[in-house]
Amino acid sequence: MKMPHWVKVIFAAIAAIGLPACDAISIQELKPGISTAAEVRARMGVPTQEYSNPDGTTTLEFSRQPSGVECYMATIGPDQILQKIEQVLTETNLAKVAVGMDRDEVRRLLGMPGTKTVFENLQEEVWDWRVAGTINTERAHFHAHFDLASGLVVRTSRLVEPGGL
Repeated sequence: MKMPHWVKVIFAAIAAIGLPACDAISIQELKPGISTAAEVRARMGVPTQEYSNPDGTTTLEFSRQPSGVECYMATIGPDQILQKIEQVLTETNLAKVAVGMDRDEVRRLLGMPGTKTVFENLQEEVWDWRVAGTINTERAHFHAHFDLASGLVVRTSRLVEPGGL
């Protein structure tokens, strides 16, 4: 039996509302110094990226883009034990994106963007992240604008739309 479209839409909306709650529960259950890398993966899912760090640790990126407003970075020690987990789409990190940074530096700081759009007429590639708005009814975005020729940040911008998530 085929499910009506409106039923699928309702289920998708319920799932989208519940995802942040699932992350909140998963994050609370993960304990730095105790939880293993396997537990992190079991609770958070497949990482969107893995970074090897000079100190022998590995950082796992868990982006919730384009629908969510979070990106979690979990640092795993050489002993495969969680050292820390943090939500990186914060005002502090957004403020660190500076003119002259390359794509890898920005990706490492903020995680995978929700979208990447090339504007040939401006000679820019714009990366977009959904971020938390000042109030829950806002849909907020942070943009990093990269020069197409150099691949470096030329500016950042924000867009805030009223009207819910």
